[in-house]
Amino acid sequence: MRTKQILLFGLVTCSLTGNMACKDADSEKTLCIDNVRMISRVTGDPLPGDTLLNPNNTGPDFDVYGTDLGLMWHMDGNRVGMFFGDTSGEGFVVNKNGGNGSNWRSNVLAFSSDTELTDGLKIDSMLLDADGKALEVCAGGKTNPEVYQTSIPTSAIRAGKTDCVHIMNIYDWGAPHGRWLTNFSSVYTSNDDGRTWERREEVTFSPDSHFSQVAYAKCDGWIYMLGTQAGRGDAAYLARFLEKDLLDMKAYEYWNGESKEWIRGNEAAATPVLRGPVGEASLIWHKKFERWILTSEPTIAMQFIVNFLYCTSKDLVQWSEPKVLAEADRYPALYCAYIHPLKDNDDQLWFIMSMWGPYNAFLMCADMKLE
Repeated sequence: MRTKQILLFGLVTCSLTGNMACKDADSEKTLCIDNVRMISRVTGDPLPGDTLLNPNNTGPDFDVYGTDLGLMWHMDGNRVGMFFGDTSGEGFVVNKNGGNGSNWRSNVLAFSSDTELTDGLKIDSMLLDADGKALEVCAGGKTNPEVYQTSIPTSAIRAGKTDCVHIMNIYDWGAPHGRWLTNFSSVYTSNDDGRTWERREEVTFSPDSHFSQVAYAKCDGWIYMLGTQAGRGDAAYLARFLEKDLLDMKAYEYWNGESKEWIRGNEAAATPVLRGPVGEASLIWHKKFERWILTSEPTIAMQFIVNFLYCTSKDLVQWSEPKVLAEADRYPALYCAYIHPLKDNDDQLWFIMSMWGPYNAFLMCADMKLE
Protein backbone atom coordinates (compact mmCIF):
# COMPACT_ATOMS: atom_id res chain seq x y z
CA MET A 1 0.00 0.00 0.00
CA ARG A 2 1.13 3.56 0.58
CA THR A 3 4.50 4.72 1.77
CA LYS A 4 6.50 7.80 2.78
CA GLN A 5 9.33 10.42 1.46
CA ILE A 6 8.76 13.87 0.04
CA LEU A 7 10.90 16.05 -2.19
CA LEU A 8 10.82 19.76 -2.80
CA PHE A 9 12.30 21.20 -5.97
CA GLY A 10 12.49 24.84 -7.02
CA LEU A 11 13.30 26.54 -10.27
CA VAL A 12 13.55 30.04 -11.54
CA THR A 13 11.60 30.97 -14.63
CA CYS A 14 7.95 30.75 -15.50
CA SER A 15 8.48 31.17 -19.24
CA LEU A 16 9.40 27.78 -20.66
CA THR A 17 8.70 28.54 -24.29
CA GLY A 18 11.37 29.14 -26.90
CA ASN A 19 14.86 28.31 -25.66
CA MET A 20 13.73 27.91 -22.02
CA ALA A 21 16.29 30.52 -20.90
CA CYS A 22 16.33 31.80 -17.34
CA LYS A 23 15.20 35.40 -16.92
CA ASP A 24 15.30 35.80 -13.12
CA ALA A 25 17.61 38.44 -11.66
CA ASP A 26 18.29 36.30 -8.58
CA SER A 27 18.93 33.13 -10.57
CA GLU A 28 22.30 32.53 -8.92
CA LYS A 29 20.78 32.54 -5.44
CA THR A 30 19.59 29.40 -3.70
CA LEU A 31 16.03 29.00 -2.53
CA CYS A 32 16.21 27.81 1.07
CA ILE A 33 13.19 26.16 2.66
CA ASP A 34 13.31 25.21 6.34
CA ASN A 35 11.56 25.40 9.72
CA VAL A 36 8.71 23.15 8.63
CA ARG A 37 5.96 22.86 11.23
CA MET A 38 2.51 21.38 11.59
CA ILE A 39 -0.25 24.00 11.84
CA SER A 40 -3.49 22.03 12.09
CA ARG A 41 -5.40 18.91 11.38
CA VAL A 42 -7.36 19.11 8.10
CA THR A 43 -9.34 15.86 8.31
CA GLY A 44 -10.43 13.37 10.96
CA ASP A 45 -11.23 13.68 14.63
CA PRO A 46 -8.80 14.83 17.33
CA LEU A 47 -7.15 12.10 19.37
CA PRO A 48 -7.37 12.00 23.19
CA GLY A 49 -5.04 14.65 24.56
CA ASP A 50 -4.55 16.15 21.10
CA THR A 51 -3.90 19.92 21.27
CA LEU A 52 -3.49 20.42 17.51
CA LEU A 53 -5.79 23.00 15.93
CA ASN A 54 -8.80 21.32 14.31
CA PRO A 55 -11.05 23.76 12.44
CA ASN A 56 -13.05 20.97 10.74
CA ASN A 57 -15.29 18.13 11.87
CA THR A 58 -15.00 15.94 8.82
CA GLY A 59 -16.00 12.80 10.73
CA PRO A 60 -19.52 13.63 11.93
CA ASP A 61 -20.11 16.30 9.28
CA PHE A 62 -19.11 14.31 6.15
CA ASP A 63 -18.37 10.72 7.30
CA VAL A 64 -14.69 11.34 6.57
CA TYR A 65 -12.89 9.82 9.57
CA GLY A 66 -9.77 8.61 7.77
CA THR A 67 -8.33 9.82 4.45
CA ASP A 68 -5.16 11.11 2.79
CA LEU A 69 -3.77 13.36 0.03
CA GLY A 70 -5.70 16.64 -0.10
CA LEU A 71 -4.33 17.84 -3.43
CA MET A 72 -5.49 21.39 -4.17
CA TRP A 73 -6.20 23.55 -7.17
CA HIS A 74 -7.43 27.12 -7.68
CA MET A 75 -10.99 27.29 -8.97
CA ASP A 76 -11.93 31.00 -8.93
CA GLY A 77 -11.63 33.93 -6.54
CA ASN A 78 -10.46 32.52 -3.21
CA ARG A 79 -12.10 29.16 -3.86
CA VAL A 80 -9.90 26.07 -3.79
CA GLY A 81 -10.88 22.48 -4.52
CA MET A 82 -9.32 19.61 -2.54
CA PHE A 83 -9.35 15.99 -3.65
CA PHE A 84 -8.63 13.34 -1.02
CA GLY A 85 -7.77 9.69 -1.64
CA ASP A 86 -9.13 6.45 -0.19
CA THR A 87 -11.56 7.53 2.52
CA SER A 88 -13.00 5.68 5.52
CA GLY A 89 -16.23 6.42 7.35
CA GLU A 90 -17.59 5.69 10.80
CA GLY A 91 -15.75 2.93 12.63
CA PHE A 92 -12.30 4.05 11.44
CA VAL A 93 -9.53 3.23 13.93
CA VAL A 94 -6.28 5.23 14.03
CA ASN A 95 -2.99 3.34 13.60
CA LYS A 96 -4.64 0.26 12.12
CA ASN A 97 -2.58 0.10 8.92
CA GLY A 98 -4.13 2.97 7.01
CA GLY A 99 -7.74 3.05 5.92
CA ASN A 100 -10.35 0.91 7.70
CA GLY A 101 -13.90 1.22 8.97
CA SER A 102 -17.14 1.63 7.03
CA ASN A 103 -18.24 3.45 3.86
CA TRP A 104 -14.98 3.18 1.93
CA ARG A 105 -14.77 5.61 -0.98
CA SER A 106 -11.85 5.79 -3.45
CA ASN A 107 -11.85 9.60 -3.42
CA VAL A 108 -13.83 12.54 -2.06
CA LEU A 109 -13.91 16.25 -2.81
CA ALA A 110 -13.91 19.30 -0.51
CA PHE A 111 -14.02 23.05 -1.13
CA SER A 112 -12.43 25.89 0.83
CA SER A 113 -12.29 29.69 0.57
CA ASP A 114 -10.06 30.09 3.63
CA THR A 115 -6.88 32.06 2.94
CA GLU A 116 -5.95 32.94 6.54
CA LEU A 117 -4.17 29.70 7.34
CA THR A 118 -2.36 30.56 10.57
CA ASP A 119 -5.29 29.10 12.52
CA GLY A 120 -5.77 26.16 10.18
CA LEU A 121 -7.48 25.48 6.85
CA LYS A 122 -11.28 25.58 7.10
CA ILE A 123 -13.32 23.36 4.78
CA ASP A 124 -16.48 25.15 3.62
CA SER A 125 -18.25 22.12 2.15
CA MET A 126 -17.83 18.74 0.51
CA LEU A 127 -19.57 17.14 -2.45
CA LEU A 128 -22.25 14.96 -0.82
CA ASP A 129 -24.35 11.92 -1.67
CA ALA A 130 -28.07 11.53 -0.98
CA ASP A 131 -27.32 10.57 2.64
CA GLY A 132 -25.33 13.72 3.30
CA LYS A 133 -21.96 11.92 3.31
CA ALA A 134 -18.92 12.77 1.20
CA LEU A 135 -19.48 11.36 -2.29
CA GLU A 136 -17.08 9.20 -4.27
CA VAL A 137 -16.46 11.35 -7.36
CA CYS A 138 -14.31 9.18 -9.65
CA ALA A 139 -15.38 5.56 -10.15
CA GLY A 140 -13.36 3.37 -7.79
CA GLY A 141 -13.08 -0.17 -6.49
CA LYS A 142 -16.80 -0.69 -5.90
CA THR A 143 -17.58 0.08 -9.54
CA ASN A 144 -15.77 -2.92 -11.04
CA PRO A 145 -14.23 -4.96 -8.20
CA GLU A 146 -12.94 -7.65 -10.56
CA VAL A 147 -10.69 -5.13 -12.29
CA TYR A 148 -10.52 -1.91 -10.24
CA GLN A 149 -8.96 -1.70 -6.80
CA THR A 150 -9.30 2.06 -6.44
CA SER A 151 -9.05 5.36 -8.35
CA ILE A 152 -6.65 7.86 -6.83
CA PRO A 153 -6.47 11.58 -7.73
CA THR A 154 -2.95 12.72 -8.64
CA SER A 155 -3.43 16.41 -9.58
CA ALA A 156 -6.13 18.89 -10.56
CA ILE A 157 -6.29 22.14 -12.53
CA ARG A 158 -8.81 24.62 -13.96
CA ALA A 159 -8.54 25.06 -17.74
CA GLY A 160 -10.69 27.97 -18.85
CA LYS A 161 -13.97 27.29 -17.03
CA THR A 162 -13.41 23.54 -16.84
CA ASP A 163 -12.16 21.88 -13.66
CA CYS A 164 -10.10 18.75 -14.28
CA VAL A 165 -8.73 16.01 -12.03
CA HIS A 166 -6.20 13.43 -13.21
CA ILE A 167 -6.67 9.98 -11.66
CA MET A 168 -4.80 6.66 -11.69
CA ASN A 169 -6.98 3.54 -11.72
CA ILE A 170 -5.06 1.07 -9.55
CA TYR A 171 -5.30 -2.73 -9.65
CA ASP A 172 -2.16 -3.61 -7.63
CA TRP A 173 -0.29 -1.53 -5.03
CA GLY A 174 2.45 -4.10 -4.47
CA ALA A 175 4.49 -4.27 -7.68
CA PRO A 176 8.34 -4.32 -7.42
CA HIS A 177 10.63 -1.29 -7.53
CA GLY A 178 8.17 1.19 -6.09
CA ARG A 179 5.60 0.67 -8.85
CA TRP A 180 1.84 0.59 -8.55
CA LEU A 181 0.04 -1.12 -11.42
CA THR A 182 -2.80 0.65 -13.20
CA ASN A 183 -5.52 -0.31 -15.63
CA PHE A 184 -5.25 3.21 -17.02
CA SER A 185 -4.94 6.84 -15.97
CA SER A 186 -7.46 9.39 -17.16
CA VAL A 187 -9.21 12.64 -16.28
CA TYR A 188 -12.60 13.66 -14.94
CA THR A 189 -13.95 17.13 -15.72
CA SER A 190 -16.62 19.44 -14.33
CA ASN A 191 -18.19 22.43 -16.04
CA ASP A 192 -20.43 23.48 -13.14
CA ASP A 193 -17.88 24.49 -10.47
CA GLY A 194 -17.33 20.97 -9.19
CA ARG A 195 -20.94 19.91 -8.61
CA THR A 196 -20.96 17.11 -11.23
CA TRP A 197 -18.09 15.22 -12.87
CA GLU A 198 -17.66 12.88 -15.83
CA ARG A 199 -14.79 10.77 -17.07
CA ARG A 200 -13.28 11.98 -20.35
CA GLU A 201 -12.00 8.86 -22.10
CA GLU A 202 -10.39 10.95 -24.84
CA VAL A 203 -7.64 11.64 -22.30
CA THR A 204 -6.41 8.19 -21.31
CA PHE A 205 -2.86 7.11 -20.48
CA SER A 206 -1.70 3.50 -20.75
CA PRO A 207 -0.63 1.43 -17.72
CA ASP A 208 3.06 1.98 -18.56
CA SER A 209 2.73 5.69 -19.33
CA HIS A 210 5.18 8.10 -17.73
CA PHE A 211 2.13 10.32 -17.18
CA SER A 212 0.22 7.79 -15.07
CA GLN A 213 0.72 10.26 -12.21
CA VAL A 214 1.08 13.97 -12.90
CA ALA A 215 1.53 17.36 -11.29
CA TYR A 216 -0.25 20.15 -13.18
CA ALA A 217 0.73 23.84 -13.12
CA LYS A 218 -0.21 26.86 -15.22
CA CYS A 219 2.16 29.40 -16.76
CA ASP A 220 1.92 31.88 -19.66
CA GLY A 221 -1.20 30.25 -21.10
CA TRP A 222 0.19 26.72 -20.89
CA ILE A 223 -0.62 23.91 -18.52
CA TYR A 224 2.56 22.03 -17.66
CA MET A 225 2.35 18.39 -16.68
CA LEU A 226 5.24 16.74 -14.88
CA GLY A 227 4.61 13.01 -14.87
CA THR A 228 5.80 9.59 -13.73
CA GLN A 229 4.64 6.02 -13.91
CA ALA A 230 2.30 5.13 -11.04
CA GLY A 231 4.24 4.68 -7.83
CA ARG A 232 7.45 6.13 -6.45
CA GLY A 233 10.13 4.53 -8.59
CA ASP A 234 10.13 6.41 -11.90
CA ALA A 235 12.01 9.40 -13.23
CA ALA A 236 9.96 12.50 -14.07
CA TYR A 237 8.95 13.54 -17.59
CA LEU A 238 7.55 16.84 -18.87
CA ALA A 239 4.63 17.74 -21.13
CA ARG A 240 2.51 20.80 -21.79
CA PHE A 241 -0.67 21.85 -23.57
CA LEU A 242 -2.72 25.01 -24.02
CA GLU A 243 -5.72 25.34 -21.72
CA LYS A 244 -8.07 25.05 -24.68
CA ASP A 245 -6.46 21.73 -25.64
CA LEU A 246 -7.06 19.98 -22.32
CA LEU A 247 -9.10 17.21 -23.97
CA ASP A 248 -7.07 16.95 -27.19
CA MET A 249 -4.12 14.64 -26.55
CA LYS A 250 -2.94 15.12 -30.14
CA ALA A 251 -2.09 18.70 -29.16
CA TYR A 252 -0.04 17.72 -26.10
CA GLU A 253 3.67 18.54 -26.43
CA TYR A 254 6.43 16.48 -24.78
CA TRP A 255 9.90 17.72 -23.87
CA ASN A 256 12.69 15.81 -25.59
CA GLY A 257 16.06 16.42 -23.97
CA GLU A 258 18.04 14.94 -26.84
CA SER A 259 16.71 17.36 -29.45
CA LYS A 260 15.94 20.04 -26.83
CA GLU A 261 12.52 20.73 -28.29
CA TRP A 262 8.85 20.10 -27.69
CA ILE A 263 7.45 17.18 -29.72
CA ARG A 264 3.76 17.44 -30.48
CA GLY A 265 1.42 14.47 -30.16
CA ASN A 266 4.07 11.81 -29.41
CA GLU A 267 4.30 10.76 -25.77
CA ALA A 268 7.10 8.31 -26.61
CA ALA A 269 9.34 11.28 -27.46
CA ALA A 270 9.39 12.45 -23.81
CA THR A 271 12.72 12.01 -22.02
CA PRO A 272 13.40 12.27 -18.27
CA VAL A 273 13.90 15.76 -16.82
CA LEU A 274 14.44 14.62 -13.23
CA ARG A 275 16.05 11.39 -12.17
CA GLY A 276 14.01 9.01 -10.05
CA PRO A 277 12.64 7.97 -7.79
CA VAL A 278 9.85 10.56 -7.91
CA GLY A 279 6.23 10.17 -6.87
CA GLU A 280 2.98 11.95 -5.95
CA ALA A 281 4.27 15.37 -6.93
CA SER A 282 2.87 18.89 -6.58
CA LEU A 283 4.04 21.82 -8.69
CA ILE A 284 3.58 25.59 -8.39
CA TRP A 285 5.09 28.80 -9.75
CA HIS A 286 5.97 30.99 -6.74
CA LYS A 287 5.56 34.63 -7.77
CA LYS A 288 7.57 36.24 -4.99
CA PHE A 289 10.66 34.07 -5.35
CA GLU A 290 10.22 33.54 -9.09
CA ARG A 291 10.79 29.84 -8.70
CA TRP A 292 8.89 26.77 -9.54
CA ILE A 293 8.48 24.64 -6.45
CA LEU A 294 7.94 20.93 -6.83
CA THR A 295 7.21 18.60 -3.93
CA SER A 296 7.61 14.89 -4.35
CA GLU A 297 8.31 11.74 -2.41
CA PRO A 298 10.96 9.34 -3.70
CA THR A 299 11.38 5.93 -2.21
CA ILE A 300 13.08 2.66 -3.06
CA ALA A 301 10.91 -0.45 -3.25
CA MET A 302 8.26 -0.27 -0.52
CA GLN A 303 10.30 1.42 2.18
CA PHE A 304 8.59 4.29 3.93
CA ILE A 305 9.89 7.73 3.08
CA VAL A 306 12.40 9.13 5.51
CA ASN A 307 12.60 12.83 4.58
CA PHE A 308 11.01 15.69 2.72
CA LEU A 309 13.65 17.09 0.38
CA TYR A 310 13.96 20.12 -1.86
CA CYS A 311 16.25 21.26 -4.65
CA THR A 312 16.43 24.15 -7.12
CA SER A 313 16.85 24.62 -10.85
CA LYS A 314 17.00 27.37 -13.44
CA ASP A 315 14.52 25.57 -15.67
CA LEU A 316 12.32 22.50 -15.70
CA VAL A 317 15.02 20.20 -17.06
CA GLN A 318 18.17 20.87 -15.02
CA TRP A 319 17.93 20.12 -11.32
CA SER A 320 20.32 20.46 -8.42
CA GLU A 321 20.88 17.88 -5.72
CA PRO A 322 18.04 17.72 -3.15
CA LYS A 323 18.33 18.95 0.43
CA VAL A 324 16.43 17.83 3.50
CA LEU A 325 13.35 19.84 4.45
CA ALA A 326 11.68 17.65 7.11
CA GLU A 327 12.44 14.28 8.66
CA ALA A 328 10.23 11.31 9.35
CA ASP A 329 11.75 11.06 12.82
CA ARG A 330 9.59 14.06 13.62
CA TYR A 331 6.58 13.14 11.45
CA PRO A 332 6.53 9.33 11.25
CA ALA A 333 5.27 7.75 8.02
CA LEU A 334 4.85 11.12 6.31
CA TYR A 335 3.94 11.18 2.63
CA CYS A 336 2.60 13.57 0.00
CA ALA A 337 2.99 17.34 0.16
CA TYR A 338 0.35 19.15 -1.86
CA ILE A 339 0.99 22.88 -2.14
CA HIS A 340 -1.75 25.45 -1.49
CA PRO A 341 -2.22 27.17 -4.88
CA LEU A 342 -3.13 30.61 -3.48
CA LYS A 343 -0.06 30.87 -1.25
CA ASP A 344 2.31 31.78 -4.07
CA ASN A 345 3.40 35.29 -3.07
CA ASP A 346 4.61 35.24 0.54
CA ASP A 347 7.54 33.95 2.58
CA GLN A 348 6.00 30.64 3.57
CA LEU A 349 5.32 27.43 1.75
CA TRP A 350 1.90 26.07 2.77
CA PHE A 351 1.00 22.46 1.99
CA ILE A 352 -1.15 19.54 3.08
CA MET A 353 0.78 16.48 4.27
CA SER A 354 -0.51 12.96 4.94
CA MET A 355 0.63 10.57 7.69
CA TRP A 356 0.05 6.84 7.38
CA GLY A 357 -0.43 6.04 11.10
CA PRO A 358 -3.24 8.49 11.86
CA TYR A 359 -4.25 8.15 8.19
CA ASN A 360 -5.34 11.74 7.86
CA ALA A 361 -4.20 15.02 6.32
CA PHE A 362 -2.51 17.94 8.09
CA LEU A 363 -1.74 21.55 7.19
CA MET A 364 1.99 22.33 7.18
CA CYS A 365 4.06 25.50 6.80
CA ALA A 366 7.75 26.16 6.08
CA ASP A 367 9.82 29.33 5.76
CA MET A 368 11.47 30.34 2.49
CA LYS A 369 14.26 32.73 1.55
CA LEU A 370 16.89 33.33 -1.12
CA GLU A 371 20.51 33.11 -0.09
